Amino acid sequence: MILSTLTAISPVDGRYRNKAENLAAYFSEYALIKYRVRVEIEYFIALSEFLPQLGELNTPEIKAELRKVYVDFSEEDALRIKEIESVTNHDVKAVEYFIKEKTDNFLAEKYHEFIHFGLTSQDINNTSVPLSLKEAMNDIYYPAIQDIIDTLKKYAKEWINIPMLAKTHGQPASPTRLGKEVMVFVYRLEQQLALLKAIPVSAKFGGATGNFNAHHVAYPEYDWRAFGNRFVNDVLGLQREQWTTQISNYDNLAAIFDGMKRINTVMIDLNRDFWQYISMEYFKQKIKAGEVGSSAMPHKVNPIDFENAEGNLGMANAILEHLATKLPVSRLQRDLTDSTVLRNVGVPMAHIEIACKSLTKGLGKLLLNEDALAKDLDKCWAVVAEGIQTILRREGYPKPYEALKALTRTNEAITKQSISEFIDTLQVNDKIKQELKAITPHNYTGI
Repeated sequence: MILSTLTAISPVDGRYRNKAENLAAYFSEYALIKYRVRVEIEYFIALSEFLPQLGELNTPEIKAELRKVYVDFSEEDALRIKEIESVTNHDVKAVEYFIKEKTDNFLAEKYHEFIHFGLTSQDINNTSVPLSLKEAMNDIYYPAIQDIIDTLKKYAKEWINIPMLAKTHGQPASPTRLGKEVMVFVYRLEQQLALLKAIPVSAKFGGATGNFNAHHVAYPEYDWRAFGNRFVNDVLGLQREQWTTQISNYDNLAAIFDGMKRINTVMIDLNRDFWQYISMEYFKQKIKAGEVGSSAMPHKVNPIDFENAEGNLGMANAILEHLATKLPVSRLQRDLTDSTVLRNVGVPMAHIEIACKSLTKGLGKLLLNEDALAKDLDKCWAVVAEGIQTILRREGYPKPYEALKALTRTNEAITKQSISEFIDTLQVNDKIKQELKAITPHNYTGI
C-alpha cells in the first residue's frame, strides 16, 4: 500500500490528519531534521562569534547564508539527509555532513570541522526537541486551550443568572447557577495553564557526558559553561540544565507533560459534565442538515464531539504518563530508551489538538433549554430545606435540622405547598415565616 490518510496505521495521520496536520511542522521526521539543522547552524554561528579563530566568519553576510540552510530547508533537503543516514547509520552525523555539503560553496574547508565541533548527538537532540515543543506550545497548544477558555467565559457570562439544580452524589442538592458551574472550569483551566507556563523549557548542552570535555581540552582558556548558557538561553530561548550526563535530565520536560495531563483531566471532567447535561436535556444541540446520529434510529442527535474529545484526551494522557515517568530515568550516563520515546512527543500533542477541536465544535453546538432546568427545580422543593433550617438556627429555633429532616427525608413528594404548610406550623413570627416562604429552588442559588 502507498502511505496515505487511508492507509496510515495511526488515526493521527489517518482519519484525523486534517485536525492535526499543523503539528507536522513541529513533530514530523522532517521537522525533527529541520530543527537539528537549525541548532547546528546557530551553534556554528555562536562559535564564530566566540572563537577568534573563526572571526572572519562573523559577518552579517555569512550569517545570513548560513541561516538560509534551515530557513529554506525543504523536503528534498530532508530526503538528502536520509540518504546520507542510510550510509552513516547515524541521524545526527548525517545532518553534519549535509551542512558541510550545503555550505561548501561559501565556507572554506578549514572551517567545516567546526560544524558540530565538540558535540555529541544529544547536544542537538536535547535542544531540538525542547525547542520544537516550546514553539508548538506557543503557536498551537496555548491558543487552542485559550480558545476553549474564552468560549467558556462567554457562556459563563451569558448564563450567570440561569438557576440550575445541583447534583451531589447524583442526588438533588442546593441549587446553583449554570454560569457559575461553567466558571469553575474556566478557573481550573486558567490555574493549571498558569502553572504549565511557569515550567522552564530546558535543554542539555555540554558535550559527550555533560562536562564540555572536548571543548575544554581544545580551548582550555575559554569559559565553555558561560558559552553554553548564552547559546541555549539567549540564542535558542531555552534554559540550559547546569548539571547533566550525556542526556537531559528531562525533569522539566516531565513536569510539562504532567501539567498537560492535569489540563487534559480538567477537560475530561468538562466533557463528561456537558455530556451529562445534554443527557438531562439541559442542552439541545444544533442540527446540521444531512447528518445522522444512528444508522438505525433517525431521531438521534448524539453528543459525539464531547465523546471524541474525551477519548482523545484519554489517549493523550496515557502517552504523557509514560513520557513523564520514563524520560527522567536512564541507566548511568545514558541509555538509548529516551531517544525512541522522544520521537512520540508529537503524538499526545496531536490527540490534544484533535480533542480541543472536537470540544470547541461541541461547545458551539449547544442550545440552552431553560424549560428543562426550570422543571427540575420545580420538582425539587426539598432543596430549600437547607436554607430554612439555617435561618431557624439563626433565630435560635430548637432542633431545626431535625425538624426539616423529618419533613424532607421521606419518599413522599415535597412540594411548594407542603413546604408552605410546614412553615405555618413553626413557632416563629410572621416576618420570619414570610422570609422562609420567599425561598424557592429558583432563587436559592447563593452568591
